[in-house]
Amino acid sequence: MTDAKRKTRKPAETATPAPEEEPVLRVRRIHRRDLNRVWEFLKLVFRDVNRETVEYQRPRSKRRFLEVYEEEGIEQLLFEVQGEEKSEIVGYAECAFEITGSDNWMNERYFAKHDMRPLFVEELAVHTGYQGRGIGGFLLEQLEHLARVRGCTHLVLEVAENNERALNFYKSRSFYRLDAAIFLAKKVVAEDELLPPRALKKPRPGTSPAPVRARKTEAASGKRKTEPPKTATRGARKTTVIKAVPLAPSVLENVSDDATVPVPPPPPSEKPEGGSTS
Repeated sequence: MTDAKRKTRKPAETATPAPEEEPVLRVRRIHRRDLNRVWEFLKLVFRDVNRETVEYQRPRSKRRFLEVYEEEGIEQLLFEVQGEEKSEIVGYAECAFEITGSDNWMNERYFAKHDMRPLFVEELAVHTGYQGRGIGGFLLEQLEHLARVRGCTHLVLEVAENNERALNFYKSRSFYRLDAAIFLAKKVVAEDELLPPRALKKPRPGTSPAPVRARKTEAASGKRKTEPPKTATRGARKTTVIKAVPLAPSVLENVSDDATVPVPPPPPSEKPEGGSTS
């Protein structure tokens, strides 16, 4: 068999594995059934941040987080990745179109003076296991799109100065500093609450110091006011005993009904010898 007639065999076809589908990141508005899951997600994300920063990061309490859901003018966006069994929360964004909250330090007149209509970014959170995979950039793109649709001119947010990773992230996306407010502290050495005695300065020439008048107390003078001892006396009730003296019949006959009969004074009581009278 010549080489020309020799039939060439085709190499056996090997089965190539199908390319794995990359997870897709989706965004939707939060629903009431998501509140407990999102709260647990936020606690996980901000657990380490709250240990390092002076100002406590949001949300401060679950009660406040649930109240935000009921308020008007606040957008709460949920970013999820579909898993094999269920979707997983990998990002959360919360923004408002006006200054909200009674504990907010924002000055609304500042933005009006600079002709700014900001979209206030209240919260941005990315799952710690998904950082560096483009989720944070997608969150900001979604917020910028929402700001353009609603006629806003700026995105305004707050970040801790010692959070260098977050600062570099925002600066790389054209964010700039609005205010230079920072937290300052000075260490104070612990001492007694009351200061020690201090000598007075000498009076100025030509002036006489005002005399210091000390009130003379009873303890300093050694004299005490003596008051008569108070004795408790019981109020004794005085009773007058009138002894009836029988009158002679001749006297009663000469007395009319309208006449006044004088009552003789009681005789002095005489105690008979040998005991009491019956």
